Amino acid sequence: MEFIHPGRPLWAQGEPASPRFSLLGVPFDGTSSFNPGSREGPLAIRGATHGLEDYSPVFGRSVPEGYLEDLGDLELSFGNPGSMLRRTEAAVYEIAAKGRIPFLLGGEHLVTLGALRALHRQGEFAIVQLDAHADLRDAYVGESLSHASVIYHGQELVGPGRVFQFGIRSGCEKELGRASFLREQWSPGAARDALEQIGELPIYLTIDIDVADPAFAPGTGTPEPGGWTSRELLEAVRLFGGRKLIGADIVEVLPSRDPAGITALLAAKCLREILIAQSGRDGDVL
Repeated sequence: MEFIHPGRPLWAQGEPASPRFSLLGVPFDGTSSFNPGSREGPLAIRGATHGLEDYSPVFGRSVPEGYLEDLGDLELSFGNPGSMLRRTEAAVYEIAAKGRIPFLLGGEHLVTLGALRALHRQGEFAIVQLDAHADLRDAYVGESLSHASVIYHGQELVGPGRVFQFGIRSGCEKELGRASFLREQWSPGAARDALEQIGELPIYLTIDIDVADPAFAPGTGTPEPGGWTSRELLEAVRLFGGRKLIGADIVEVLPSRDPAGITALLAAKCLREILIAQSGRDGDVL
C-alpha cells in the first residue's frame, strides 16, 4: 500500500515499536454535496495537535509514548469513490490484522465505509455515530456511494439494532424512519442506554465534526445549526472512547472554511481524548 507522509501529529513522533493505534489519513471528498475541501482535513488535524499538550487534565494522564503510529495518507484517485473504498478497506484490514486499532482522519464521511467493511470481516461490532446528519439515504443524487449514505451501508453490514446515532438533527423523513436508536441532544443517560444495549460488543466510533454547532466547528462540509457545544462533544468522546474500540474516525473537517483553525483543533482534541481514554482501559497509564 502506498502512502503520502505529511507532518506527523504531536503524539506520533519517532517510530514506536509496538503501537496500539494506527493513524490513517483518507483525503477524499469526491461526493461532497455542499462545501468541498475535506480532503485537506487530515493534514489540518495533524497540524492542530501541535497546539495541544499531550496531557489531559480530565483524565489526569498523557498519551503514552509509542501508543500511536502515523501511517500517513492514502494515495487516492479523488473522483473515484469505489477505488477509495477498496484502498481504505485493504489498509484498515492490514492494520487490524496486526492487532492494532485503526483511527481514520477524513475526508468526507464516506471514507468510514471502507473501515466498516474491513472490520466486518474481523467480527461483530456496533457503530456509534456522532453527527448532525443521519446519513441513512440509500442514494443521494443518484449515487449510492455517498457521504449521505454511509450509515445506510454500515447498518446493512452490522444490522439495524447495532447502530446508535447521537446529535442527529437533519435528514429526510424516509431515512430517519430507518434509524433504530437516534438522539439529537447530548444526554449521558441516553448514552448509558446505548452502552447497555451494546453490551460486550466492541464499538466503531465515527465522529462527523458537524455534530458540533457551527459556532464551535465552522470548518465543515455541511454545517447544521443547533448542534452540540465543544464541551458536550468532548464529554461524549470521553465516554464512548473509553469503551472497547474496534476502530474510530474523525471526518468532515474542512480547514478552508475556518481561517481560525478551531475546527481542526477540536478534532485534534477529540483524537487526544480517545487515545488517553483507551490507554487507561489498556492499563498503560493508571
